Amino acid sequence: MIAQIIVDVPSSQTDRVFDYLIPAEWEGVIEPGMRVVVPFGPRKIQGFVIGLVETTTVEKPKPIFDLLDATPVLTTELLALGSWLSEQTLCFKVSAYQLMIPAALRTKVKKELKLADELPQLAPALRPLFQEQSVIAWTEAVGQNKALAKELQRAIKAGQIEVHYQVEEKGRKKTERYLQLAANYEELEPLPKRALKQAELLAFMERQSGPLSMARVLAEGQTTRQTVKALLDKGYLQESEQEVYRDPLAHVEYERTEPLQLTEKQSAVIRPILSSLDEERHETFLLHGVTGSGKTEIYLQAIDHALKQGKEAIVLVPEISLTPQMVQRFKGRFGSKVALLHSALSVGEKYDEWRKIQRREVQVVVGARSAMFAPFTNVGIIIIDEEHETSYKQEENPRYHARDVAIFRGHYYNCPVILGSATPSLESYARAQKQVYHLLPLTERVHSRAMPEVEIVDMREELRRGNRSMFSVRLLEALKDRLAKKEQCVLLLNRRGYSTFVMCRDCGYVATCEHCDISLTYHRSQHALKCHYCGHEERMPQTCVSCGSEHIRFFGSGTQKVEEELAKVLPEARVIRMDIDTTRRKGSHERLLSAFGRGEADILLGTQMVAKGLDFPRITLVGVLAADAMLHIPDFRSAERTFQLLEQVSGRAGRHDLEGEVVIQSYTPDHYSIEHVKAHDYEHFFQVEMVHRRQGLYPPYVFIVLINVSHPEITKVIDVTEKIVAFLKRELADETIVLGPVASPLARIKDRYRYQCMIKYRNEPELRQTLREIQQHFMRDINQGHLQVSIDMHPYLFA
Repeated sequence: MIAQIIVDVPSSQTDRVFDYLIPAEWEGVIEPGMRVVVPFGPRKIQGFVIGLVETTTVEKPKPIFDLLDATPVLTTELLALGSWLSEQTLCFKVSAYQLMIPAALRTKVKKELKLADELPQLAPALRPLFQEQSVIAWTEAVGQNKALAKELQRAIKAGQIEVHYQVEEKGRKKTERYLQLAANYEELEPLPKRALKQAELLAFMERQSGPLSMARVLAEGQTTRQTVKALLDKGYLQESEQEVYRDPLAHVEYERTEPLQLTEKQSAVIRPILSSLDEERHETFLLHGVTGSGKTEIYLQAIDHALKQGKEAIVLVPEISLTPQMVQRFKGRFGSKVALLHSALSVGEKYDEWRKIQRREVQVVVGARSAMFAPFTNVGIIIIDEEHETSYKQEENPRYHARDVAIFRGHYYNCPVILGSATPSLESYARAQKQVYHLLPLTERVHSRAMPEVEIVDMREELRRGNRSMFSVRLLEALKDRLAKKEQCVLLLNRRGYSTFVMCRDCGYVATCEHCDISLTYHRSQHALKCHYCGHEERMPQTCVSCGSEHIRFFGSGTQKVEEELAKVLPEARVIRMDIDTTRRKGSHERLLSAFGRGEADILLGTQMVAKGLDFPRITLVGVLAADAMLHIPDFRSAERTFQLLEQVSGRAGRHDLEGEVVIQSYTPDHYSIEHVKAHDYEHFFQVEMVHRRQGLYPPYVFIVLINVSHPEITKVIDVTEKIVAFLKRELADETIVLGPVASPLARIKDRYRYQCMIKYRNEPELRQTLREIQQHFMRDINQGHLQVSIDMHPYLFA
């Protein structure tokens, strides 16, 4: 029997099936979806079995060396999904399969040297390595003395030393020590009368119905390790190792919740979803519900319906900051049936959550983008909350969008896919208008609560009146009013750090990163300048490095600076700041939000992570400090993102009994993306934005491909990009537009120059084949490590 295997070598030469012989003892054991270790040239590497066949055209197929899994880690459906993903995103198949398994299962290959001759036969320089051991790791051998590499090479060629490759996994199952009474403990000699502690522990263990963990024995038995060891040595107790899960929510208790009575509008919306579930019919629903309209309750009741049919559910949320509140709702409703997958979990926690899913111990998975690959085999419903969020698009290879993967899986399982948002992406809403998606509108908040009043403050007027503060008079009054009423506020500023840039007022010099074409951001807490692209950091200079002047000033405002200003103008206000700097540590999102929920702060200040998903009853004021921050970046989606962010953050106010108010500060208050937030009018914003998209020929009127080229030498970058553009213009249809080559908006990152070109097309059947040819043509340069050519089929970032 022959196994068809994709080997774990991501390159164009190896991006195909290799045939390996299944040893007789593994016939009937090896199945598609398992990982195996196979000989590949001089090495032994991991591979994924994707099929089994009877015959092969290979003359002498090599046998499989080792088996890594007892059961398949990839289901038949995930194997098909991986193949589809590699076609859609132009990635290698093995890259798609690696995406679907937890980091703990991604292997590393360890190179070992084994002595194959008598020690005296070795070169004198090598003898000390094997003096006390016959096997040594390559890194250890060469690490002691780099000059030994040549000697080792000679010895390997002479057959004196053999090279072995060991495939190792990062994942380790967590085990705990468990204790129980020995089967024959009653037949043993009685304990001495003086051994009172041992007798007490023995009596405690006799009262137990089964094995107890060492931790519980020590705590509940009120004993010590010495006493336990004494009973183990005398044979009264038996010890065993048992596997346990690392539970990221072990110390959190969730209050059980019951389904709520749906409003008339909610009932009308959920009806077609339940009908799709009952008829096992795939349909993509766009649930367009204003903030506070009860979308989450619809998700919960639709999932409950699917679980009662014996099916499983996948729920995606965009940000880790959303996860605590969402997990609370799902855990409260479905308890231990829920698994959690997001980037804030440790490698071990992710591995254990993934195994719960694979072992069918849970039926619901809640998580970020990667949770879309949960190894379920009977999916009944897939939900993507806040479907417009850009975090659903992966920006590294494979460059997939979670929405496309959800629709593929929905087709496979004939189940509904729900895309929910108060501000859907233009592409999704346009598809709903064309009835490709089924539009489900929820235009009112639950219990007919009013949407918050929005006031737009023209910051140009504030400047004319002499107010140079970052807070307008109106916003400051509103903040003081809420503090007096003991209500809570949210302040949004979509910039972290203290200042956006540092400039010399005498000569105009701006501190920039020496590795990237971008200004450095000042972080006050470390008194340092940081690059937010490559991580470069340097001390804040006392004088200008260009002219020596001491007139160095900060321009622009970051979240740190706003926090400091708040302390000056509102010293009595308690402020919690949420940005990437304050939420680096594990559990910090949950800790900060819980503290705010308990009323330990009056103002929640943050970047866009505070704009969505938060539901606190005492938030009555939302302030936006710089509504224009994203409006003037070189991106055709800038107006859409501005509208979405402002509408989402507005929705945090007045979600319960207290009325809400929103104050938006802007230097371009008459821009249509800001004006339409005032009326909470998505429909009109959509119509205006679609006119602009049609005029500029942008999605959803065309599809876009972005090709990025980078290299340490600028001449090489320009040369390669020009060749790509010339090739595309020759191969593609006349109606297809090829733009470029041009320097990327960020022309240099990490000492690499960057150029790009763009393809706009409506129908181009041979496009993927043409792009594959470009990848193949430059493969040699790419493999040598200097040139990078990345192709993004539906780009979301243009920097």
